[in-house]
Parts: sequence; structure tokens; C-alpha cells
Amino acid sequence: MLDQKTINRILMAFGIVGVALLFAVPIIGSRAMVQDLFGVLTLLILAQNWNLLAGFAGLVSVGQQAFVGVGAYAMFACVILLGLDPLVGILVGGFVAMALAVPMAFFAFRLAGAYFAIGTWVVAEIVRLCFAQWKALGGGTGTSLPKGTTKNMFGVPEIKELLGVSSSAASDALTYWLALVLALATLGAGYFFLRSRMGLGLQAIRDNDEAARSVGVNPTRLKAWVFMLTAFGTGICGALLFIQITRVTPEAAFSVLDWTAFVIFITVIGGIGTLPGPIVGVVFFYILQRALSDYGTVYLIVLGSIGIIVMLFARRGLWGLFSDKTGIELLSLRQYAPETKPNPLAQIK
Repeated sequence: MLDQKTINRILMAFGIVGVALLFAVPIIGSRAMVQDLFGVLTLLILAQNWNLLAGFAGLVSVGQQAFVGVGAYAMFACVILLGLDPLVGILVGGFVAMALAVPMAFFAFRLAGAYFAIGTWVVAEIVRLCFAQWKALGGGTGTSLPKGTTKNMFGVPEIKELLGVSSSAASDALTYWLALVLALATLGAGYFFLRSRMGLGLQAIRDNDEAARSVGVNPTRLKAWVFMLTAFGTGICGALLFIQITRVTPEAAFSVLDWTAFVIFITVIGGIGTLPGPIVGVVFFYILQRALSDYGTVYLIVLGSIGIIVMLFARRGLWGLFSDKTGIELLSLRQYAPETKPNPLAQIK
């Protein structure tokens, strides 16, 4: 019988091989595969950020599409109005989304529970309506990136020459690698943050706000930081998404179905409040999407039915169910007391 450490080493080895294969996809795979996996990775990034917010901070937001849309529009503004490289626009999109999180938190943090969720959704709708009035970026009909923008991004000519592919395929490879790096960075940052003192404080707040306050944790400040950091990650992801799409409209950028409802489904199905949960959830979601996408509304009905069943009978999600049955824990956040060394003086009588 293998012990937990051996199992973790085996899973880590498989994980390293898997990551290496993912990095090699633009080299060994088709362009369609690159585009499909790009969509999976961006959903994973959004799910990881929402999981940190709802699963560990207890802030169930239904307005994350606001940060996706703001990140996308900020990137388009950088390219169209300022003439900057889209990759610079990605960073700007993250910081603009983070700036939006400040007034959004000021109003939403006055609410709790279901009222907080509804409040974030209302704010997101207000932001969508505001951006629909921005005539310089197409107003309600939206706008597209100038022709050739993605083909001339920083790094695309070098990738084109290195891989011997077209400019469009090189652009897809670049955005795919950026999404993969961002997904890994989000996972790693989340792991080390949640194992830190601040992460322990965050989980204490989720479990009992008053008890956390009594041991010196400032719930409002810590939640605000997490809210802004997840907004930053979500905004960067939104900008990256719409570089590949190349066209932005208020309805697409601020879609509650694509950027919040599906993300919530992925996190809940996989296992909310666990780090491997969003990974399991996004793989399951992708399989369902490929299998049922030709069935129209039946596809959404099946997704909803599966979500209800999991919430009723496996509240810790698919990963939680697997972990309970097998005892295998991956990226565990459990804290153990340090081992105490025997005192040699105690042996002297």
C-alpha cells in the first residue's frame, strides 16, 4: 500500500509530464487543438479566481463578467486609441479591472449573502451599460482590432519563424502559451497564498467572521485585497480572451452566461474550496461541451441537472468525492503542527 507522500510524488511526476505536453501542443498539435485548449485554459483561469473569491473568502460574486469586460475594453482602448501593443494592453486591462474593484467593493461589501451576489451582478450590468455608450469603441455594436494587429504582436514574428507556421497560427500559439503560463501562475500563487498566514486568516473569515476578528484578523481589509487581486487576474484573462476573439461588444464582453455562470458551474462541479477542483471541473465541462453542444437547449438543461445532482449528493464536488473515496489529496492546504524533538535533559534522572 502506497503512502500519501509516494502518491503525491507520482501525481507530481504525472503533472510535470502533463504540463510539458501542454507547452508542446502548438508544436505537435493542430491549430484547432490550440484554439480549443486556449478556451479551456481561460475558463480555468476564471474558475481559479472565482474559487479563491467564493470558495476561500466566502464572497459569492455573480458579477465577475464586469472584470472580464473591463479588461477587454481596456486592451482595445490601448490598441485602438493609444497605438500600444496588445500585450501591453493585457497588463493595462488587469490594472483597470483592479481599479474598478475598489468602488465595486465599497458598495458590495455593505451587503451579505444573496444580497452581495445580486449587488455584484447589478454593478456589472451598470458597467456594461456605461461601456455601451463609449462611441470611440463602437458603442453598443462594439468594434474590432485593426487588421493585422494580432499578427504583429510582440513575439509573433519570432514564433512564426521558429515553428515555420503562418502569422495567424503563431498568434494563436502565443496567446495559448500566455494562457497556460497565467493558469499555472494563478494556481501556484493561490497555493502559496492560502498556505500563508493571510491565507489561513482568509479561510477563518469564511468559516466564522466574528471568530476570525477575535484572533486579530481584519475581515474587511483581507476580503478587499482578495477581491482586488481576483479582479486583476480576471481582467488580464478578459483582455487575453478578446485578443484571440479580435472583436468586442458589450454583450459578449459582459456575458453573465459565458464568464460567470459557466465558471460557477465548473467550480461547483469540480469542488469549490479546493485547488484541484476547478481543474477537474473544467475538464468535465469541456467533455460535456464537446459531447452535447449540437443539442441546443438540451445542452444547458443537462448542465443544470448535473449541477443540481452534484450539489445535492456530492457537495464537495467531483474532486472532493474522489478524495473521500481514495484518500488521495493533491495540493492539500492542511496545516500540521511541527514535530517536537525529544528533550535530552528529560532522559537524565
